[in-house]
Amino acid sequence: MKTLNNKTVIIGVDHGYGNIKTANTVTPTGIIAYDSKPTFEGNILIYDRIHYRIGEGHKAFISNKVKDNDYYILTLAAIARELNNAGMTAADVHIAAGVPLKWVRNQRESFREYLMQNESVQFVFRDKEYNIRFIGCSIFPQCYPAILDKLKIMDDVNMVADIGNGTMNIMYIRNRKPVESQCWTEKLGVNQFVIAAQNAVMDKFGANVDDSIIQSVIRKGTANIGTEYLDCIIAAAGYYAEDIFTALRKYEYNSELMPLYVVGGGGCIVKNFAEYDKNRVFIIDDIRATAKGYEMLAESMLKKKEGGANGENDKD
Repeated sequence: MKTLNNKTVIIGVDHGYGNIKTANTVTPTGIIAYDSKPTFEGNILIYDRIHYRIGEGHKAFISNKVKDNDYYILTLAAIARELNNAGMTAADVHIAAGVPLKWVRNQRESFREYLMQNESVQFVFRDKEYNIRFIGCSIFPQCYPAILDKLKIMDDVNMVADIGNGTMNIMYIRNRKPVESQCWTEKLGVNQFVIAAQNAVMDKFGANVDDSIIQSVIRKGTANIGTEYLDCIIAAAGYYAEDIFTALRKYEYNSELMPLYVVGGGGCIVKNFAEYDKNRVFIIDDIRATAKGYEMLAESMLKKKEGGANGENDKD
């Protein structure tokens, strides 16, 4: 979270398919609605008289996040967690968010309108009441914001792969500048590996494996399960890692000609299961890097706009 003129707070929200991230928080995108108070306490958000349990499981992949109100509710929860981290329950908020690279032109305005559907909103999260006034929203392409702090070393040609839960965004950086004509989005996110691993275990053992077990293998390379099951999941991870590099080579990735920067949750799979040159492939472990990058871009944009004194809401 960044503060502008001691009044407006800029909150970057990375609306992932697996997790929704801010600069300081990570929350699974699971969301369950209840007409009355749930039995168990936890990340309960109350909005418009509906109780929502936040963070239990993961939301199913949808290419357009404005088709239902789930990501709006998740955004409120993410903002509440970020404000709580700063000891705040009320604020004027400028949201900084993003959409996949190749979907920016078609989805930017609709996603901005979706996030700004209410100028003011009151809700309760974890028994605290929040009062938010939304005063602006900037929408950026995914991928690029996550490597802002690395740009100064990106001379010549570089490739960036942002592997999220639903998609993999790929872009070239040439002499510290993104190349708009060389940006792509592939539906090759971590969720595809989770499904493949579950199918592999079902085919071999006739057993269902919970998502949380596979997520543990992704993050740590192991899990508290039988060796044969673990070996099966690890084998599937190896195949998925190969698929990632096959997709990159489709866009002329060559390790001898360019460094590769891997960001997003899928970076753990590359780190733990892929064969690669560690001197040429760099894994950015901070899955909150994109949210932080959104804030940096929005802050820079708003300061420039303030200098121009045009007084209008940001339209990036």
